[in-house]
Amino acid sequence: MTSASQSVVPNSVTGDVTVWVQVLVDSPGAQGLYTYSVPDNCVVRSGDILTVPFGTQLVGGIALQLCDVLPNDLDPSQIKPIDAVMRSAFFPPVYWALLERVATYYYTPLMQVVRAALPPRLLAKSQRRVRLLSADLPDAAQLAELLSPMGLKLLQILQNSKTGDYAWQFLQRQKIKGLAKTVRELTKVGLVETFFEPPQGIRPKLQQAVTMLQSSPAQLTDRQSEVFELLRRRGGEMWLTELLHVSHASSAVVKALANKGCVTIAPQEVLRSEQYEVAGDQAKLLTLDQQAALATITGLSGNAEVLLHGVTGSGKTEVYLQAIAPLLAQGQSALVLVPEIGLTPQLTDRFRARFGDRVCVYHSALSDGERYDTWRKMLMGQPQVVIGTRSAVFAPLPNLGLIVLDEEHDSSFKQDQPAPCYHARMVAQWRSELENCPLILGSATPALESWQHIRTAPVPQRHYLSLPERVGGRAMPPVKVVDMRQELIGGNRSMFSRRLQSAIRELQATGKQGILFIHRRGYSTHVSCRSCGFVMECPHCDVSLSHHQTHPDAMSILRCHYCGYTQAQPSRCPSCDSTYLKHFGSGTQKVIQELKRLFPELRMLRFDSDTTRTKGAHRALLNQFAKGEADLLIGTQMLTKGIDLPQVTLVGIVSADGVLHLQDFRASERAFQTLLQVAGRAGRGDEPGQVILQTYTPEHPVVEAVVRQNYAEFVTAELGLRELLDYPPYGRLILLRLSSPEAEAVEKGAEKVASVLAADPAAQYEILGPAPAAITRVARRYRWQIMLKFPLDVALQIPSIERLRSVSGSLVSLSIDVDPMTIL
Repeated sequence: MTSASQSVVPNSVTGDVTVWVQVLVDSPGAQGLYTYSVPDNCVVRSGDILTVPFGTQLVGGIALQLCDVLPNDLDPSQIKPIDAVMRSAFFPPVYWALLERVATYYYTPLMQVVRAALPPRLLAKSQRRVRLLSADLPDAAQLAELLSPMGLKLLQILQNSKTGDYAWQFLQRQKIKGLAKTVRELTKVGLVETFFEPPQGIRPKLQQAVTMLQSSPAQLTDRQSEVFELLRRRGGEMWLTELLHVSHASSAVVKALANKGCVTIAPQEVLRSEQYEVAGDQAKLLTLDQQAALATITGLSGNAEVLLHGVTGSGKTEVYLQAIAPLLAQGQSALVLVPEIGLTPQLTDRFRARFGDRVCVYHSALSDGERYDTWRKMLMGQPQVVIGTRSAVFAPLPNLGLIVLDEEHDSSFKQDQPAPCYHARMVAQWRSELENCPLILGSATPALESWQHIRTAPVPQRHYLSLPERVGGRAMPPVKVVDMRQELIGGNRSMFSRRLQSAIRELQATGKQGILFIHRRGYSTHVSCRSCGFVMECPHCDVSLSHHQTHPDAMSILRCHYCGYTQAQPSRCPSCDSTYLKHFGSGTQKVIQELKRLFPELRMLRFDSDTTRTKGAHRALLNQFAKGEADLLIGTQMLTKGIDLPQVTLVGIVSADGVLHLQDFRASERAFQTLLQVAGRAGRGDEPGQVILQTYTPEHPVVEAVVRQNYAEFVTAELGLRELLDYPPYGRLILLRLSSPEAEAVEKGAEKVASVLAADPAAQYEILGPAPAAITRVARRYRWQIMLKFPLDVALQIPSIERLRSVSGSLVSLSIDVDPMTIL
């Protein structure tokens, strides 16, 4: 097996067997492509997933190119054959161009990009095993003459195995000195053999199906006739479990029909998928603005980019639905990307209600089997709609007619770790070009990059569409700001202003519902000693521990929101032994406890990552609230994403300051987006809404912009500041993150990497750093970073990653984040 010496572009060969295949191998340290021979009885096509020998293992690989002529530097006798074709035609024709672009732009090996795109465990490795060839062994005296002591020990271990074989890794733990030599010794005398157990991967799900063979069989009992007639009425084929359930028959009746040759009972594959019952839905009457937007979108042909800027409640989802409907009728598919699938069950339900079983959902919360089957369903080629999170941007949909990014401003579209640190919006733009189809970016608060990209560089392929008013002429909810400093001066020490308390009482009296937004989960942000000032901190991270307490009588727990470390709260200060430990700041748990004290009759639901860990929890909580089982929904930023609750008339922002003062160049943009989005949850039904925003800094520019709800005005001011600093969208950034369990090692490594970057004669970037990260230690690792700032008109080019990693030191991990969303 030899590495290919040339760059190869994948093709779409679909003919019969060719002699050689070049394979991208899934193995640590594998670089480039590797050439294998194709056995005579095997058919391999570009895009197949293979099992191939690699060193002493069988590993997964992907067939990239077929050829009938070898490069001159390869010896045919040294090339090994592929082992097997695991999955056929797993990649559409333009797929490789997309993955290679991602790998190049985000400085990530192609195989790592492939693993990020594929369903999990698809390219699982094989397992090397040692097997006893025969239970009839020579007598002990003969074995003692033939074998060494280690050979006798290994033989005895294999004899004790129920299957007569063991994994190589297991045998290595049995203290057999020179295992490889010992195995060769037993192999030479014909007592054992080594073999590779093929990768298990993910297997198709099989289910027993009953199929009718005769149209009118004779000599059936009455019960058998009833079951057979039911099967005939259902088209002659049913799942066995369904047939037994509907007919109320026993399995013995169906087996009797099989014995008489009337039916067959055989396993058939069934595709795993999420199942939810939703009522059907029809297209809605559009407003004039929606009609204009839809006309523009449906009139597009080929690659085009649309920014659909619609205020909250303006009906962007209905525009998506009506734009997709004609595509499905024409045999094309659509891809809809959302920030977090668990937070948008209402959107997926609307798509299912409109398009039925042509809707697939693809995201990381699915089981491995569900993701694998959904992927294969996409490859079948039928027109369908795939809704998913950022990883669904790699969904292998043939004949793609439209891509939609809903809430395109959301930071969840950016992958932080592991590599590739891609942004789904960027990859969607590339895919739109490669697939020659339109891309819609939808948001009430577009990212500044999207706004600048569309508005300031108008070309025929870029379109700005506005939905400035809510559906039905509903007014945007007024935002009333409460200065919490004045509340304190007036003697109100509660976390709720008098105005917010009055609005909550009114909710109870009128039977309406409300939402309370708090930027943190938990009970309080930190615990401190009032005697000496000591703060309870995580032993593994440079952050304070957050206090969690589900109810007043529950045990107080301190938890790190970075590494997950948990401990019970001590009764005395670890520093001065004082008993005066106080909780500072507020989280969702504390908000609920305070509400219960002030409003004992109030019904509440908490909506944060602590209460929505289980599958389907988001849907269950939102359904409870939609059915009127609670008066208030208290939650974190989850409340800003895709929630449409017409009965909500009040939104209370308990403390806006928590999102206003972060040390990041995007802090103002994020704060404005978050506050305006959560404010937009109010007044979406027939009743008018109101927003009460509590803050200690009412004069903050972001607060003033939220009150006016004028996106263009805010963007103009924010872009002016960005331009002064050459920050995106007026410049480009690459962030190098270094970490190590040793503080001195990472500091020296960062300095060495910075020196290499500064010495690069082709450098067209400004170096900021090296410097410690804002949170220097996380999970026992010390962190430094270097930021590179590029002008817009130059390529993002840096010295080779291998060189940077080699100079940083063996104890230092280095990762690269192109176009980082945060520089903390």
